[in-house]
Amino acid sequence: MLLWGDVAVTAFVGGPFSTEAVAARLAREMETMRLHSVQYWPVFLLADGEFAGCAGLRPREGGSGVLEMGVHLRPPYWGRGLAQEAARAVVGYGFGLDGVKGIFAGHHPENAASKNMIEKIGFRYTHEEFYEPTGKEHACYLLMKSDWQGKTT
Repeated sequence: MLLWGDVAVTAFVGGPFSTEAVAARLAREMETMRLHSVQYWPVFLLADGEFAGCAGLRPREGGSGVLEMGVHLRPPYWGRGLAQEAARAVVGYGFGLDGVKGIFAGHHPENAASKNMIEKIGFRYTHEEFYEPTGKEHACYLLMKSDWQGKTT
């Protein structure tokens, strides 16, 4: 509940979520890992082992060869560059999987930090898409494997 029950963390994704909803989400993540070799993994700080949030991938509906990336951090860890570091690791992992051609990312229209992080990594804006949990149009981006190959920064 440190992450998905936090109003600040979930403000842009339709939360906070109940204990039951968090348990269901964790069960879905384990099943996604079993079926697709991707999930949202916990993020811990190397220095002290503190739980900072999660970052990961999931299959994109209707997106043959496209995965969807997400990064969610607890407020004490915002503004430290951890989201970008985690996103780069997740993207690198995703593009190492067979058949992955692109990675999708989106953000709430009021989440400037996510927009900046997504663009810094090299994602390109593609369109707006309605996101039911928030009832808003979210900006959507795509990063193709051919644009990522060889990126180290």
